[in-house]
Amino acid sequence: MRDVELRHLAALAAVVDEGSFGRAADRLGYTQSTVSQQIAALEKAVGGPVFDRPGGPRTVRITPLGAVVLEHGRDLLAGAAALAEAVDRFQSGDGRIDIGTFQSTSAVILPVLVSRLRDEHPGCDIRLFEEEPDAPQIGDLDLLFYDRPLDGDVEHVKLLDDPYLLVAADGAFTGAPVPLERLDGVPMVAWLATCDQPWMEDALRRAGADPKIVFRTAGNETLLSMVRAGMGSAVLPWLAVHAAGVESDDRLSVHRLHPALPPREVCLHWRAGRTHSPLAARAIEIAVEIASDLTKQMDGWS
Repeated sequence: MRDVELRHLAALAAVVDEGSFGRAADRLGYTQSTVSQQIAALEKAVGGPVFDRPGGPRTVRITPLGAVVLEHGRDLLAGAAALAEAVDRFQSGDGRIDIGTFQSTSAVILPVLVSRLRDEHPGCDIRLFEEEPDAPQIGDLDLLFYDRPLDGDVEHVKLLDDPYLLVAADGAFTGAPVPLERLDGVPMVAWLATCDQPWMEDALRRAGADPKIVFRTAGNETLLSMVRAGMGSAVLPWLAVHAAGVESDDRLSVHRLHPALPPREVCLHWRAGRTHSPLAARAIEIAVEIASDLTKQMDGWS
């Protein structure tokens, strides 16, 4: 049985379906002698005849052994066809992709990325996972967005520098940019002490500004609501400000800082040495294009 091949089974099924070796050959695009050779090879492999050949114009008849082979052979042929279709879909980008993300990219980059992938590959299966741990693990994810390059067995592409901005209630600060020392002792609302938040607060202190943190939360919208309520100001990256539409909110004002804090680096990671699926490779290309467009928007922001 090791010598049975899919082409043997395809010839068997064609002869049964068409009723003759000649018509089977036409269907398969073979010569009649080639079909006969395929059937002979199959009979040798299974140890007996799969057809009774009455000769002349009469229709060939499948034998009991042939019926057994055909029953299971059709399943194998269907499985092979399904495999070929799945491979074709995978190669065309209609596979599955698992992407890890964090709050800002979920709000700004991911919607555009997902929309474009679905437009290009309507059959693709996209799974998104949002977490913001101090030390994220890529695990089984195909791609992982994070706000700094990760150590370990990963590779990455830097998408953009995301500058920090001061968001305050309208009229709380005048002038642009706002000197960092003016934030010393000022009530501020802030993210939880995860990701780059501790680094950013250390950078403020090194610059001579030690703001008074009066509230912490993981949610950007909650932070901005507290700023609107007069609880305090916030230092947030441009992506978070842009995602919330703060520029068009007349209750809030956005200011650059002087000197500017070093921006956070938004990166896209994958496991080192990994062969990307066509869908993952396309996702990386699209993410780089989106980041380029966002960088142009940042450059035009004032």
